[in-house]
Amino acid sequence: MEKITKRLWNWASILDENTREQALRTSQMPFVRPHLALMPDAHLGAGATVGSVIPTEGAIMPAAVGVDIGCGMIAVKTQFNARDLQGRDLSILRHSIERSVPLSAGVYNKTLSDTAQIRIAELETMAGDRLPFYDKFKNNWRFQLGTLGSGNHFIEVTLDESDGVWLFLHSGSRGIGNKLAQHHIKIAKDLCERWYINLPDPDLAYLIEKTPEFDSYITDLNWAQHFALLNREEMMDRVVKDFAHFMGDGKPAIIDEVERINCHHNFTQKEFHMGRGVWLSRKGAIKADEGTPGLIPGSMGTASYVVIGKGNVPSFKSSPHGAGRVYGRNQARKTFTIEDLDKAMVGIEYKRSAAFLDEIPGSYKDIDVVMDDAKDLVEIRHTLRQIVNVKGN
Repeated sequence: MEKITKRLWNWASILDENTREQALRTSQMPFVRPHLALMPDAHLGAGATVGSVIPTEGAIMPAAVGVDIGCGMIAVKTQFNARDLQGRDLSILRHSIERSVPLSAGVYNKTLSDTAQIRIAELETMAGDRLPFYDKFKNNWRFQLGTLGSGNHFIEVTLDESDGVWLFLHSGSRGIGNKLAQHHIKIAKDLCERWYINLPDPDLAYLIEKTPEFDSYITDLNWAQHFALLNREEMMDRVVKDFAHFMGDGKPAIIDEVERINCHHNFTQKEFHMGRGVWLSRKGAIKADEGTPGLIPGSMGTASYVVIGKGNVPSFKSSPHGAGRVYGRNQARKTFTIEDLDKAMVGIEYKRSAAFLDEIPGSYKDIDVVMDDAKDLVEIRHTLRQIVNVKGN
């Protein structure tokens, strides 16, 4: 860990100058206290750095939470191992998952499963009198529950170090979370402009606690975070069902869920750290209380990790959420070829497409370096390697 300044503490050994400067600007906001913690996967983001943990008193910067509110990971450990998969065509499983879970931006369910209807009813109840507002913003949000999206979101079948089979996926609050985030970012910008507040970056616009605008944001944030959690649960239920059919001989196999872990990595909540009650915004970071399980994915062709938090106090009991980008998406598409992607994905069943060049492992930090930087933050329980990868274009 490196103290860049009194208000900026850094765990990233790979940190470019632009990211450093961006984090420094954020750390100097007057309500960021006692310091901003940069995670090992830190990289340039909109307004605030991705891979940052930001404690604030009396205010929240909506862009420092991000537009994919509640984005995170879910994993299920099954009772099966690699020997049980021998002789089975993994492409059949991939195609089955691709049929069960709508992929790509703007793609959603045509009908609602029984489990989705139950989860939607829960979200409608939670929304209360905000429901017409959510419907106005994204009236197809109900049909987005149980959808993956695109970008760095994925579904994978993986093996751990003992060849145990894990089902693993990454997604968030989809279109409705994005719309709500953009709505509140605009309100924060408008208010700061109205109050003649000079910001070092417009995306550091903030909402002040105990105002109607702040309260509305927290209400919508909590709802979108729960949508994201239930979205992952719905997709995982479908993947488990697909895997049961794949492993069955004439009828679905019974899947014994040895463990299920579901964790956010773009979220805000009230927490108590270093003698202070703060709003803690984790933008690309997971909660890593002592003994708390967590999930840290690599890229589409590299290892992912099941971890246990160490409760590191200076990091606000947090850890990285993934590998972190070193190439922007456009830069990656210009730098790498489909042949480079083929080499990176040897031994993994995936949909071969140049659309995924911006997700090639080479566009990310070395996950082994990230995990070494995080050794004071988490303990590795399992190292997962992909055998099936599913992504949206």
